[in-house]
Amino acid sequence: MSEAGTRAGFVAVVGAPNAGKSTLVNALVGSKVSIVSPKVQTTRMRVIGIALAELPSGERAQVVLVDTPGIFRLASRRLERAMVAAAWQGAQDADLVALVVDAAGGLGDETRAVIAGLKESAAPKILILNKVDLVAREKLLDLTARANAMLGFERTFMVSALKKDGVADVLAALGAAVPAGPFLYPEDQAADLPQRLLAAEVTREQVFRQLHQELPYEAAVETDTWTERKDGSVRIDQTIHVQREGQRAIVLGKGGARVREIGAAARRELGEMLERPVHLFLHVKVSERWSDDPAHYRSIGLDYDPKD
Repeated sequence: MSEAGTRAGFVAVVGAPNAGKSTLVNALVGSKVSIVSPKVQTTRMRVIGIALAELPSGERAQVVLVDTPGIFRLASRRLERAMVAAAWQGAQDADLVALVVDAAGGLGDETRAVIAGLKESAAPKILILNKVDLVAREKLLDLTARANAMLGFERTFMVSALKKDGVADVLAALGAAVPAGPFLYPEDQAADLPQRLLAAEVTREQVFRQLHQELPYEAAVETDTWTERKDGSVRIDQTIHVQREGQRAIVLGKGGARVREIGAAARRELGEMLERPVHLFLHVKVSERWSDDPAHYRSIGLDYDPKD
């Protein structure tokens, strides 16, 4: 494809935990590229989703969305600090920054801290108020005014990412804002995330969804082996890492029933995403120090600071 009539660039999607960033990225891309869970802090790596926008001008734009971990003020553990560093780095590297705010939650301390931090970024910024279906219009207008008083946003959008309301307008605006130039990825590519990592994220989401408050979010999933079979199917072996023996018992469930349910749900979703049969085998392991393991940080795209 020639450069004429095309645009492409990176957009960092930032915000406080649980603002709906991953849901918005998935809605913009039109397929699932990032883990979505009711728990906060489920996004650990900078997942890149790739959305294609058809602009009124006739141009076509490739919007490369960097879905960053939620930024929060009191990052006390090494993993949390690495996640926050990744989020800020994503904001610094982007052509455009999109701040997602939970309209129902308002401008809490964490959101205010993010806005203050964004003042250091030279990239243009847009404000996206999410979950607006849960808030009265008068409150939305007040929230918009207060946020724009804190930081000069280029534009403000009101959306419900879950219902996909207003998402098309956001995509069109992002497409028009990225620089003119050739596409950065093949047109049919939706994400720049290795399949092994994506598969691990799918399983980790099911761990969160099925265990709810029973298990801390520190649980990790690693894809140990990925074996292509002659019949076109794939065998995936994964390890669910927990930090204590009691947590292992929770994940396994009575007679292994819970881990089988987690595996069945993850296998169905992976089969749909990969469009072929998946044979998924899960193992649960107590790894007390996994959150201090440099190799684990590298495997999920985070930097490990030995001085931390």
